[in-house]
Amino acid sequence: MLIARLIADAATRETRLDAMVDALKGEGAALASAALLAGEEVLEMRFATGEPDTVLAAIDRHFAPADMLVSRDTIEMPKVFVSDMDSTMIGQECIDELADYAGLKPQIAAITERAMQGELDFVAALRERVALLEGLEESAVSTCLDERITPTPGARALVATLAAHGARTVLVTGGFHHFADPVGEMLGFDRVVGNRLEVAGGRLTGGLLGGIVDSGVKAQVLREEAGEGRISIATGDGANDIPMIEAATYGFAYRAKPKARAAANGRVDHGDLSAVLSLLGIPRKEWRAA
Repeated sequence: MLIARLIADAATRETRLDAMVDALKGEGAALASAALLAGEEVLEMRFATGEPDTVLAAIDRHFAPADMLVSRDTIEMPKVFVSDMDSTMIGQECIDELADYAGLKPQIAAITERAMQGELDFVAALRERVALLEGLEESAVSTCLDERITPTPGARALVATLAAHGARTVLVTGGFHHFADPVGEMLGFDRVVGNRLEVAGGRLTGGLLGGIVDSGVKAQVLREEAGEGRISIATGDGANDIPMIEAATYGFAYRAKPKARAAANGRVDHGDLSAVLSLLGIPRKEWRAA
């Protein structure tokens, strides 16, 4: 049994659903039932036959922009939540904002965008951008945090609610502990994994300390935390999040780049991050604030 959950415009939902069901008949996906979850805005569809990619593509064609999750099994409460930070848990790319204090934002942001689209090797692109920050005062990080970095709408509720339901929460980023540690504390994550900027004499050296957190490390962290058989959820937006998204039971692409979105079985394109809670079937009365 294939299960699909959808949050879409209620005014046109029934008409679009009829059109989607008719289209899916010719693609081997037979709808068995469709009903709203109790007290929620989420439409749950059950298909006797069909493939997840087929159903996701049909939802895109008929409902976009919308929020969705497709699963081959009953959707259960996750016990592990692993998330990307930049442009996912926060609304910014930290290295781009930090670069603005060095007068290099356009140059560095262009590299970031290409890396997140999957057009550049992530590690090489990271080292190139960090090298351009050589000589920047370390105090610029604190200033940037105070002036530029803000949680994504719904981020606090997502972390707090999953934690209240027994999930271990992990923030894993290709960015830096200078940012990730305070963001993780602010949002209530249990663990933070990230890269370390090298500092000497109160200034960035343009280098990094230790190993690099790349796409492989992100996926490894999720697998380690999930262990054997624990239901997991991941959220991310860029190409370096793809292995983590694919490794999770429920991999959510949040306002994501095309390659990351295509890899996900959950997609949030319209609402904020709290849409993930609705798609998991957690009633609003059980949502928590940070």
